[in-house]
Amino acid sequence: MPVFSLPGDWGIGCFSRHAERFIEQLAEAGQTIWQILPLGPTGFGDSPYQSFSTFAGNPYFIDLDLLFDQGLLTRAELLELDWGADATRVNYGKLHESREHALRLAHSRAVQSADEPDYRRFVAAASDWLDEYVLFMTIKQDQGQRAWTQWPAALRRRDPAALEQVRDRCADELAFHQWVQWQFSEQWQRLHTTATNAGIQVLGDLPIYVAMDSADTWSHPELFDLDDDMVPREVAGVPPDGFSPTGQLWGNPLYDWPVHKATHFAWWISRLRHQFDLVDILRLDHFRGLESYYAVRYGAPDASHGRWLPGPGLDFFTQVEAGLAGLPLVAEDLGYLTDAVRTLRRSAGLPGMQVIQFAFDSRERSEYWPHNFERDSVVYTGTHDNPTLQQWLAGLPPADLECAHSYLNNWWTPPDQLHWDFIVEALRSVADTCIIPMPDYLGLGAEGRINTPSTSQGNWSWRMTTDAFTPDLITRIARLTRLMERSVA
Repeated sequence: MPVFSLPGDWGIGCFSRHAERFIEQLAEAGQTIWQILPLGPTGFGDSPYQSFSTFAGNPYFIDLDLLFDQGLLTRAELLELDWGADATRVNYGKLHESREHALRLAHSRAVQSADEPDYRRFVAAASDWLDEYVLFMTIKQDQGQRAWTQWPAALRRRDPAALEQVRDRCADELAFHQWVQWQFSEQWQRLHTTATNAGIQVLGDLPIYVAMDSADTWSHPELFDLDDDMVPREVAGVPPDGFSPTGQLWGNPLYDWPVHKATHFAWWISRLRHQFDLVDILRLDHFRGLESYYAVRYGAPDASHGRWLPGPGLDFFTQVEAGLAGLPLVAEDLGYLTDAVRTLRRSAGLPGMQVIQFAFDSRERSEYWPHNFERDSVVYTGTHDNPTLQQWLAGLPPADLECAHSYLNNWWTPPDQLHWDFIVEALRSVADTCIIPMPDYLGLGAEGRINTPSTSQGNWSWRMTTDAFTPDLITRIARLTRLMERSVA
């Protein structure tokens, strides 16, 4: 359940009383894990996998009602802003304008923040990434939100004198972005503590790549495969697959892995350490890219023609284990798998992922048959990139639907209840952990889909209504969880 999908006021799900209530409902339903999407500030396309920083938090998730409680905003001021007309969808265009206005107004009244001990401690503890991030965001604001690759050369190449001029001239803007990150950190830690006290672990998500237009790439270009003009030689993507016949052209800069290896993966270890300050378990997105990764020529129209290059392999995990022992990681090992990828996951000692939807392809034997699952794995009915169960069932070719009906022996289940058969199949599998997307528990169709890969419109916007997680649904989930012996009680 993404944070942005939570119900509530002010245009988007956030760290609000509705989030606290959702945690209470999860506990009532016998659940012990809440999986979320990345928490970083989103840029073009609103994707949590294309963030302005791998360390910073998303300002959209700050609870404005808490700022109201602190006397930094009034109810009338919030009601005057346009948050969009549809409570079931995030309108990012209106959200950006309204959130920006509200946060800047609140900051203008928070004159005492710089003197608060908690604020000073946060700024000092986060200095290794915060200083660069707030400088990056300040220059973006000053440059009309243009990507850093389009900034004047002195700023693009981080000329010390040019950066010092920005610091002198834009002190208030720097302070605003620092304050926003402090608010994010304070509010998230409060919500995370609420989850911990309720017996709920948060399973976070770490994108394997960072965005080209990010503080990470701008402040550490040496870590990426860029030419002398700071232009990527090749960019990230995946080859043609079931999601897209032309592949997925993500466009992220690729890592200069020899540089990372020479530093014993210090930047990665810092990145992982920061994530575990936020969450309890972490999903490594696109795990197979650590064994070998798909590189596409910069400027190519799609990902049809690329090449596979070797990743850092087991050395990466050996160094991470030496620096951060015993991290609870989950490998997102979906997609085109090879024996080398499987061997790396097992050698690293990480559980992989199983997706129920992937099992029912009548054209070939599936490695996702539930009876073939390993115990050390995490099973899903689908992920944020899949259709909901009901949408998937509605679009299945007849042969695949027959295959699914035969496997589950559910020929007589009413169509509007079919999703429960697949949920039960996931719950009763041997996989140690089972994650069910909230839209599947709600039985939603296409309206509940989170993301459609290789599309740029309508993604990352679904929101649950306030009354959707009903007492009857909570009771049904709790009963199934106990019956399948997945409950801790």
